[in-house]
Amino acid sequence: MAWETEQKRLDTQVLMRGVTAVFDEPRRGFYLMAERDGQAVGCLLVTFEWSDWRNGDFWWIQSVYVVPEARRGGVFRALHAEVARRASDAGAVGLRLYVETENRRAQSTYRELGMAECHYLMYEQMI
Repeated sequence: MAWETEQKRLDTQVLMRGVTAVFDEPRRGFYLMAERDGQAVGCLLVTFEWSDWRNGDFWWIQSVYVVPEARRGGVFRALHAEVARRASDAGAVGLRLYVETENRRAQSTYRELGMAECHYLMYEQMI
């Protein structure tokens, strides 16, 4: 996924430790997978961000991947619906995600699902 979307090669050992850490500490988040005919066709990670302004959690949708042959077939729509249902049940204040600026197809999908581009820019500093 990282190579396909950003041409980034990930360190497999770091990645495996990162995925395992989610399973070891549920407070970090959870993964959802979509299956079709017994085959995995999509997945995503949900993490949490506390908002003091809203006294609640935003649920961040991350690491979205749908296998190429299943794209535009409702896989992400189903995953998104399940995340939204769980977030609502848990009392979350909203859903957020980030998307590559050039990924117009994904941006269109997110808009179709009722998500809107926010007015914040994202900055990062690696440590």
